[in-house]
Amino acid sequence: MNLARYDNQMVQVTDRGGKVFTGIADSFPSGYGLHEYDREEESFRFGMYFVFENDIAKIEPLPEMKILRATETWQQAGAYYVRIQAMAKKHHITLRQEFDEHDTPDTKYIVVTDHEFPIATARMYPLDERNMMIGRVVVLPEYRRQGIGSMTVLACEEWAEALGYVNTVVESRDNKVPFYELLGYAICGEAKDGDTFRCIRMEKEII
Repeated sequence: MNLARYDNQMVQVTDRGGKVFTGIADSFPSGYGLHEYDREEESFRFGMYFVFENDIAKIEPLPEMKILRATETWQQAGAYYVRIQAMAKKHHITLRQEFDEHDTPDTKYIVVTDHEFPIATARMYPLDERNMMIGRVVVLPEYRRQGIGSMTVLACEEWAEALGYVNTVVESRDNKVPFYELLGYAICGEAKDGDTFRCIRMEKEII
């Protein structure tokens, strides 16, 4: 299959069980799989997930999909658009509630675009010198169940690590805890009622 030809490209991989992984392809030769997993096959890694050659049903390159570290106004506007469309409108959250004291000029945003159109986002702000909070992880409904939410969180973790942070923290909605557990997060607090959702604090060491 020669997975190496997709290395460092944005792809969407569907395995034979129907699970979808979306992200920048990080390919590994068959020798790595044999050494680490006793499987002599090429593989892709998407964050914590490994997908082996013989488990892949389809690979689709996504050259028009991009992950942006929002530094310009138009990019930040994309983050706000996704949150208004996919969260505020759906859950009847007022703009004052959705855009709170943590949305400031210093807040960092990841924005995922498809053909230049914003489809997913997350925000980041530091809690202290070691811990970076990741929140407002949102994907437009028509792009869900394609691995894009996972890709967005992993992009936040990579940015946080590049900035020198060692842990990432999320305040997960109680029904999203399994999603974050699959990404390596562990519960470290009791469930609490927020302004809009019941949330549980979770953390992950990224270094």
